Amino acid sequence: MCRRHRFPLEVIEQCVWLYFRFCVSYRDVEEMMARRGVRLTYETVREWCSKFGPVFAQELKRRNRRKLGSKWHLDEVFIKMNGAQHYLWRAVDEKGAVIDILVQPKRDRLAAERFFRKLLRTAGKAPRVIITDKLRSYGAAKRTLLPDVIHRQSRYLNNRAENSHQPTRQRERRMKRFQSSEQAQRFLSVFEPINTHFRLRRHLLPADRYRRLRNQAIAEWVELVGMSAAA
Repeated sequence: MCRRHRFPLEVIEQCVWLYFRFCVSYRDVEEMMARRGVRLTYETVREWCSKFGPVFAQELKRRNRRKLGSKWHLDEVFIKMNGAQHYLWRAVDEKGAVIDILVQPKRDRLAAERFFRKLLRTAGKAPRVIITDKLRSYGAAKRTLLPDVIHRQSRYLNNRAENSHQPTRQRERRMKRFQSSEQAQRFLSVFEPINTHFRLRRHLLPADRYRRLRNQAIAEWVELVGMSAAA
């Protein structure tokens, strides 16, 4: 049994994994588990995702920190919440791994600097190169916080960051939009590390290599879940 919980850790882990890995709702997870003979409510799934999701995501980010590349692609995309426009800032490395995200109401210089500081805390190091679109806020923040970093600005070089928005957009539609910036930040801070961990760019891999990497990702997930629960 998981400490102070009626269900075993394997059941809790499975529910958290299903919710953040696939484009499903709490009720969908409830039905999937019922098919496996596990009776629980969607409110229980929500509580598990709120409690355990951030723990698992933080451990994934810690483990992947040393694997991050030195070339960062940065982009921002608007998301509308309760009629107000906000911006989702995102950074990925040259391999497509999400470094971090930040939801903000603006995309001015101060917002860019805030995002840069968050990236540096997450990665623990500065990149060699950053690639952005032509938003001037990036250049202003870069001159202040990353003066020695190469900065390339081109709308055509940043497809990697733009493409990484797609799973978030799909999830946003499934959830019928986020209700607030706090909710969006809270959900995406968990969704991005877990979903990215299993998103292996299958179309670029031979079948045997894809299966090997998938099995490796699953093994790492099972290991970190056990360690997080024991901590």
